[in-house]
Amino acid sequence: MSDAGNESVAEPGAAIGPDAGSPAATRPARRQSWIDRLAQWGDDRLGISRFTQTALDKIFPDHWSFMLGEVALYCFVVLVLTGSYLTFFFSPSESNVVYHGSYRPLQGVQMSDAYRSVMDISFKVRAGLVMRQIHHWAAVVFVAAIVVHMCRIFFTGAFRRPRELNWIIGVTLLLLAIGNGFTGYSLPDDLLSGTGLRIAYSVVLSIPFVGSWFGFLFFGGRFPGTAIIQRLFVIHVLFVPALIAITLSAHLAVVWHQKHTDFPGPGKTEDTIHGSRLWPQYAAKSIGLFCFVIAVLAALGGLAQINPIWLYGPYRPAAASAASQPDWYVGWLEGALRVMPNFEIRLFHHTIANPFFPGVLLPGITFLLLYAWPFLEQRFTRDRAGHNLLDRPRDRPMRTAFGVATLSFYLVLFLAGGDDVLASTFGLSLQAMIHTFQASLLIVPVVNGYVAWRVCKELSRQRAHPIQRPVAGVVTRTVTGGYEVVGEPEGDGRTEPALETGSEG
Repeated sequence: MSDAGNESVAEPGAAIGPDAGSPAATRPARRQSWIDRLAQWGDDRLGISRFTQTALDKIFPDHWSFMLGEVALYCFVVLVLTGSYLTFFFSPSESNVVYHGSYRPLQGVQMSDAYRSVMDISFKVRAGLVMRQIHHWAAVVFVAAIVVHMCRIFFTGAFRRPRELNWIIGVTLLLLAIGNGFTGYSLPDDLLSGTGLRIAYSVVLSIPFVGSWFGFLFFGGRFPGTAIIQRLFVIHVLFVPALIAITLSAHLAVVWHQKHTDFPGPGKTEDTIHGSRLWPQYAAKSIGLFCFVIAVLAALGGLAQINPIWLYGPYRPAAASAASQPDWYVGWLEGALRVMPNFEIRLFHHTIANPFFPGVLLPGITFLLLYAWPFLEQRFTRDRAGHNLLDRPRDRPMRTAFGVATLSFYLVLFLAGGDDVLASTFGLSLQAMIHTFQASLLIVPVVNGYVAWRVCKELSRQRAHPIQRPVAGVVTRTVTGGYEVVGEPEGDGRTEPALETGSEG
């Protein structure tokens, strides 16, 4: 019987074809919910799905050093969360009160309300002490992660064109992190932080011509003033965190636009990026790192004591704590003040006090050189080309030597900040320790820089440390139990990573 002339007519929602008789094919189409319609409406106007697809396909290099910046980001998240909790219980007031809290050695002692509130946070508020310590440890690690991240950028040349702007943003972020760390460190108004504020006040007074005015305005009068804690509190919880958030956002936006740099290797060019896609590979690594950072900071906050203000006592202008040691990120400034030779100069009938040179001039030169470094290197090397592939430190011996010498200089200053502790611990003369550190500032950077330069030249000559695969052949075991090298491997046996082309910038 012929089927000619018969037509197949499908009802709305039905399927035509080999699967027409299946239950799935005969099931009516699912009716869109209002959420689906709203999402479709927004996507038609904003193109969210296209942007999301492009973002999820973003390529990130696999090298571990690219995660250092994320450690800083996650520390900042922890700082915001723990700081928000502490804000509910802290009282930024310098009014005098008498302590009647649970810490018996200080009962009946007069103190500022700020110090009293921090004592209550430590001994009265549920989870207050662990939150305080997590917050403090997160601040310490936050600055450390930024410094290590910037060292990676410096030694690999990731600051070169077209990434000079992001280097400037990174230096600004480091400056903000140090400033916010110092303001938070000063809030408890204990004897240790008060000593640090007194040193800061002296440094401000040493600024020629305008120092006394700045000190009077900022501290609200002669030290210790009447308003410094309130002002530091506003700066610490509002202004600087907002600037850090803006700076971090700008940094990430520039990285996203310009794409990542990458280490050189087989098949890598200036216009391609090898690595993992944002989703799901890189996202899984990043989330895992986030959990690890939180776990480490929580462990430090719960197990490692930091800033025990109850041992220092409340601040007294006429007293100073013994063996005062600030947080590490300002330790180099402390050391600079201690090893600075005792001299002053007069300029235009005005005395430039001794603390000005280590407390204002040195950090000013330090950050000015950091800001200007990409342009200085560009000028001296005459290299104005764009770079997406990184240098190996050995391939730039002069830059590496200068970086090692600079780090050695500030490391000596950091150690000099504890010269009294070192002298007491090892039974040495404090004056001898000061002279030793003064000599070390001139000798150690030069020696370390020269050694780094020679090592880089030798490694570069030997070419003995490739990035992607071993230098020798494959080691195999023979039938007699010995070992032999068979040829040179063609690759590293790994699958080809994801690839992104057309690097911007």
